[in-house]
Amino acid sequence: MTPRISAVINTLNEEKNLAYSLRSVRAWVDEIVVVDMHSEDRTIEIAREFGAKVFLHPRILAFDGARSFAVSHSTGDWVLMLDADEMIPQPLSEKLREIASKDAADVVLIPRLNYLLGGPLWHTGWGPDQDGHPRFFKRGKIDLSPRIHGFIRPSPAARILKLAYGEKLALHHFNYLDCAHFLEKLNRYTTIEAQQAFERGEPVSRGKALRQAAAEFKNRYFRHGGYRDGWRGFYLSGLMAAYRWATCAKLQELYSTGGEKRIVEIYHSAANELVADYEKHSPLLWTRTSDGIGTER
Repeated sequence: MTPRISAVINTLNEEKNLAYSLRSVRAWVDEIVVVDMHSEDRTIEIAREFGAKVFLHPRILAFDGARSFAVSHSTGDWVLMLDADEMIPQPLSEKLREIASKDAADVVLIPRLNYLLGGPLWHTGWGPDQDGHPRFFKRGKIDLSPRIHGFIRPSPAARILKLAYGEKLALHHFNYLDCAHFLEKLNRYTTIEAQQAFERGEPVSRGKALRQAAAEFKNRYFRHGGYRDGWRGFYLSGLMAAYRWATCAKLQELYSTGGEKRIVEIYHSAANELVADYEKHSPLLWTRTSDGIGTER
């Protein structure tokens, strides 16, 4: 019997991308599952136009925490996990169907061609020969977790097949539009990584921040050939070094201050002390609000 294939996609405000992703799978998968985080644009409408089963998930900072939810709502023997800004070329779809029909593996590592800042990357750690992901797998053969960037891992006994990169035999990822887009995601993801590291009790220090940032740039620009990607490789290497630096800074912040909520309390306390001086010298001109901060009458 021919195995059934489900495509699962997690979305949030993806009306500009989703139709392309869905068009690349509609003709050859048996089911499309879209898990949406309460989008405010036409994402859900577009998903339903393509016949997708749509489920809602509470909005969270990163999709990784909702991947397991999406897979659990699929019914296929095999699962293809996509993002809304990714597409499957037609030759790759044929290869994946062949693997599933022949039961040639349990998990398939698919090379990914990343487009960044308007062009494809061939090196810098994000080239198609460097960036492979277990996105096509037999049900029950992968382990999913909410940990960012490590959310999917093959099960210990899974048969793993790594596809070699070839023309149109890679997942095409239309990634960051510009530096502002990169920095927006950097801010969100480093917050999540720092919080998860804090919960695990990972140590942090200024030395660690320096070492990690320096190693990130060195590995990407020199070891992974970022210099061969021209200006994109140079700036991506630097931005990824900043990613490591920011994660350490946010982790240090959590250990040293307790985070934003605690800092707000500290600032309110300091502000109240300053206001108290005015109240003491001009008591008739000031009154207290419900948050304890004085306001002028």
